[in-house]
Amino acid sequence: MSSTRRQWLAGMPAAAVAAQAQQPAAAKPNIVLIISDQFRWDCVGAMGLNPMNLTPNLDRMAGNGVMFRNAFCNQPVCAPARASMFTGQYPARHGVWKNGIALPENSTTLAKSLHSAGYSANYLGKWHLGNDDSVPVPARNGSVPLERRGGFVDLWEGANALELTSHAYEGDMWDRDNKLIHWAGKYRSDVTTERAQQFLRSAKSPFFLTLSYLEVHHQNDRDSFDPPNEYKGKYPNPFIPGDLRPLPGTWPSQWSDYLACVSKMDETVGTIRKTLADTGLARNTILMFVSDHACHFKTRNAEYKRTPHESSIHVPLIVEGPGFLGGKTVSNLVSQVDLMPTLLESAGLPIPSTVQGRSFLPLANGKTEGWRDEVYFEMTEFTTGRGLRTPQYTYAVAAPKVPGWKLVAGAEKYVEYMLYDNYADPYQHVNLAGRTPYQPVLQDLRRRLLARMKEAGDTPATIEPSWFPYP
Repeated sequence: MSSTRRQWLAGMPAAAVAAQAQQPAAAKPNIVLIISDQFRWDCVGAMGLNPMNLTPNLDRMAGNGVMFRNAFCNQPVCAPARASMFTGQYPARHGVWKNGIALPENSTTLAKSLHSAGYSANYLGKWHLGNDDSVPVPARNGSVPLERRGGFVDLWEGANALELTSHAYEGDMWDRDNKLIHWAGKYRSDVTTERAQQFLRSAKSPFFLTLSYLEVHHQNDRDSFDPPNEYKGKYPNPFIPGDLRPLPGTWPSQWSDYLACVSKMDETVGTIRKTLADTGLARNTILMFVSDHACHFKTRNAEYKRTPHESSIHVPLIVEGPGFLGGKTVSNLVSQVDLMPTLLESAGLPIPSTVQGRSFLPLANGKTEGWRDEVYFEMTEFTTGRGLRTPQYTYAVAAPKVPGWKLVAGAEKYVEYMLYDNYADPYQHVNLAGRTPYQPVLQDLRRRLLARMKEAGDTPATIEPSWFPYP
């Protein structure tokens, strides 16, 4: 037995080890994808940036698997980010460039690719890709037609916009036949977790299961973060990250409840890991934890995301299971368009030609040769913009605001408006765009961003230097 295998088994309950020893490995790994909405990467204890021990289960998962320190979304808002995860494409290509656009029914998705290879395709929770703005409210928030589920054709219990059909202790979802599922008196994430446990205890391999939790997203109609009652008030005097501390925003009244939601989400991950171990499925199941975007608590604009800052685009990414063992940490930059090709390669399946991302499975095994260490991202709704995240810099451009600017996916002209040196300024308080000493850096990033925009299939555009140069 390899040392890696021994380390992995050492972190599991004895009964689970015995169960797995009796069960031969399946030819194809099962895949469980956990999406936690609006989860900040720096809340994960294993990252070494928050001393509060909020995430012991995610920390154990990272200790057994692979943690990606530098994972980013390709659009810091719910629907575009999720479409990038499931298609491996940038918003300019998959077409979901803002909330309120349905994923095209002919999209080549992760679920469709896996299902065609013999996997069942199962989904629980928030979808946000099923109905567009042409559907009347509240119908657009609720049930999703089968053809708009992105290939999740087996178990389905969810809502298009769960934040608008539920509260912490009551809500509505819809099943595969679009029959109403109403619950009350039980915390929202527990409802999804219990249904996931039921599935896992009788699941037939190979399967793909996505658990899309609303937590730790704020409750829209109350503008509050609502942890379960037993976690309320658990963190009255919390550690405050350096990006929030000096800036006005909602964090003074919301941060403690947000951390309580984080702690509950970590408990949920622990429950799923234990269920996989107890059923013997952990032996041949890839478990991935990720978020769609992060949260800056209205410190950078008038809401919670939609900016190029780390507190918008930097997300947690931890993977455990076959191909992802050994307690490794990867520092190379990866993004959501890379999830689909990674999981397909991990399952031994071909990557469709429609995919624009790259498999990061080689990075998990220490093979970094040829990896392009930069992430391209897009922004819409609050601003129409584009950007690059490199190991050292965050570079972003924005289209000048004109009438109707919110109604377009891209622009023909952008202006440089943000540059941060993440080595010198990790909390991104000093904007260097327009500064004379940084003109060579800006020129290089401008050239690279234009190339990435063209590669992504974006609208042809020009980028002008900052309109406000200074020494």
